[in-house]
Amino acid sequence: MLEIREMYKTYNPGTVTELKLFQYFNLTVEDGQFVSIVGSNGSGKTSLLNIICGSIAMDSGDVCVDGKSIRRQKNYQRHETIGRVYQNPALGTSPNLTMLENLSLADNKGKRFGLSRGVNHKRIDFYRQELASLGLGLEDKLDIRMGSLSGGQRQAVALLMATLTPLKFLILDEHTAALDPKTAETIMALTGRLVREKGLTAMMVTHNLRYAVEYGDRLLMLHQGKIVLDRAGQEKEALSTEELLQRFNQISVL
Repeated sequence: MLEIREMYKTYNPGTVTELKLFQYFNLTVEDGQFVSIVGSNGSGKTSLLNIICGSIAMDSGDVCVDGKSIRRQKNYQRHETIGRVYQNPALGTSPNLTMLENLSLADNKGKRFGLSRGVNHKRIDFYRQELASLGLGLEDKLDIRMGSLSGGQRQAVALLMATLTPLKFLILDEHTAALDPKTAETIMALTGRLVREKGLTAMMVTHNLRYAVEYGDRLLMLHQGKIVLDRAGQEKEALSTEELLQRFNQISVL
C-alpha cells in the first residue's frame, strides 16, 4: 500500500512565481489498484509521480510504502521496486545498446554489479519469450540497437523492461502521448494486460480521457494540487467519457 501523508510542495518560494501546489495533500493507493490520473496542465499530476519516485522532494509530509517511510530514500533506491515508463520513448532505454543489453540491464535492476559480463546468455530464451508476448515480432531482433526501433517498439520494450523484475508499483507518465493513435492503442492494450497478468499496483497519468475511463479500477482528477474527483469500483465502471469530459471542462474554467 502506498500512502502520501500531509504533503506540502511549493515551487519557487518567496518569488513572484511562487506556486503552492500541494497543501495538506493525502492519498492512499491499495495494493493491486490501477489508478488513472487526469487533470489540466499544472494540476500536479506529474509532480505527484515525481515525488513518489523521488525525482523531486516534498517540503513536508511523508511517502510510505506498507507503512514504512521512503521519504529519505534516493530515487535510485526507490526504483529498485518502482518501475517507470516515461512520455518520451527515448527515455527509459539506452539507444546505443542492443535490445538484449537493455533487457539484461533491466533484469539486473537492484542487484550488485561486479566485473562479470552484463549479459547472462542463459536468459536469452526468457527474453525472447517475453518479447514474443508483446506480439510485435521483436523476439528475433535482440541484437538490434534500441535507437533503431520505432517509437512504439521502444515504448513497448520500455514497458516490458519496467515490469521485468518484481515491483511494488508501476508508474506510467503519459506513456502514450508521443505515439500515433494506432500505436497508442497497442501500447495501452499491452499495459492493461501486463498490469492484470502480473498483479501490479499502477498509477497512470494520461491526457486521454477515454483511456482513463476504459483502463484501471480507480480514477482521480486533480486540479490545482487537489483531488476533485475520486471514483473506484462500480462508480468508476459507471463513469462515461462524456461525463468525465464535462467535469474536466467545469474545472478548466474555474
